[in-house]
Amino acid sequence: QAQLVESGGGLVQPGGSLRLSCAASRRIFNIYIMDWYRQAPGKQRELVAAVTPGGNTNYADFVKGRFTISRDNAKNTVYLQMNNLEPEDTAVYYCHSKIGVDYWGQGTQVTVSS
Repeated sequence: QAQLVESGGGLVQPGGSLRLSCAASRRIFNIYIMDWYRQAPGKQRELVAAVTPGGNTNYADFVKGRFTISRDNAKNTVYLQMNNLEPEDTAVYYCHSKIGVDYWGQGTQVTVSS
């Protein structure tokens, strides 16, 4: 069964950093676009960043210059480095890929608060 498992969330103060990881259970994910979404309470899920199999990246305007998405295909893992975090970044962060159907991880909570 193909699955995605996120880790690395937690509580951080404004201005702090976190690195999220998404481990894929199968190597097939290495040949597809992988992305991170987030969903804050009462809001719709939104795209944060995406990375192609070759490493090209795309970011939502609200994270440009602060977040970096990357992937290590040898480890079947995608990362989201989040710097200069703001309270507005508080959300559950989900790893996602589409291989015919959508695959979602279980989500990891990120809370930015003093």
